[in-house]
Amino acid sequence: MKSLNTNDILIKHNTNLKTGLSNQEAKSRLSTYGKNEFVQKEQTTLERILKRLWGPIPWMIEIAALLSIAVQKWEDFIIIMILLVTNVAIDFTQEAKALNALKVLKEKLVKKTLVLRDGVFTEIDISLIVPGDIVKLKIGDVIPADVVLIDGEYLTVDQSVLT
Repeated sequence: MKSLNTNDILIKHNTNLKTGLSNQEAKSRLSTYGKNEFVQKEQTTLERILKRLWGPIPWMIEIAALLSIAVQKWEDFIIIMILLVTNVAIDFTQEAKALNALKVLKEKLVKKTLVLRDGVFTEIDISLIVPGDIVKLKIGDVIPADVVLIDGEYLTVDQSVLT
């Protein structure tokens, strides 16, 4: 695979290093490529509960419950069902806590960045970044999109926020 240099990248994206994209060109690219965001479909509560009843371990417990019914061992059936429901409830609660923590983290992430448009670095919402934008990164910034380093000595990235 051929490695591209800075000029190749600027030519490929039709971007000027001194002025960046024009606001008009950025709007055009935004309508072409869409927003710089990852839309994630949230599962309904019912889907999240039913997901816990699907898989090898829940199947074994459900088969055990069915076998208890088949041999009319109602006490065993009740105990198995209590264990199954308890397992689902605990797992659902833990996931809900994790999802809430993730939601708080996402809200705290930086939602604006500096982009070179019409020759001036302007702070914009990260969802409005388009291919060809020149983004200014400084110490402590969150990298708002896939970027290519075109100026500077080196770049160290902390990817812990991704995990």
